[in-house]
Amino acid sequence: MKTIGIFYGSSTGTTESVAKRIAQKLGVEDAHLYDVAKASPADMASYEVLILGSSTWGAGDLQDDWYDFLAKIKKLDLTGKTVAIFGCGDSSSFADTFCDAIGIIYTDLQGTGCRFIGSVPTDGYTYDDSTAVIDGQFVGLPLDELNEDDQTNARLDQWIDSLKKEGLE
Repeated sequence: MKTIGIFYGSSTGTTESVAKRIAQKLGVEDAHLYDVAKASPADMASYEVLILGSSTWGAGDLQDDWYDFLAKIKKLDLTGKTVAIFGCGDSSSFADTFCDAIGIIYTDLQGTGCRFIGSVPTDGYTYDDSTAVIDGQFVGLPLDELNEDDQTNARLDQWIDSLKKEGLE
């Protein structure tokens, strides 16, 4: 398997919990999990695959710790790296900005040379709009732990299977 680093921003612990679940399902040790509030862009250098996670806050905002971190990593040359993005959001209260953080990270990393994997069909999701939807698919895995937590395990398993098919291993 390729070397995997998981980088997340979490204010309430939800995104951190999902990051740990992804790590467990992929067999990634805790030493390769990074809270972006404490991480450095240099921490990404040794990984072939970067899995990035952020919750969406308010009217489509990134989780706070991502702002400074993303500003730094979008200046990096990520050529040769594979990137997958996941995010947590509230599809009921914020249906018009559901998991926008995924779309923000995706857009900001355009031009860095990385290859994105892990797009997800919009079927089965209840929301009105999202900047994470490009060409009819989410550019990463959206999760709603508040309203659709009963679907999280199946969504994680399907996403991880698709990542493996797209070259994670």
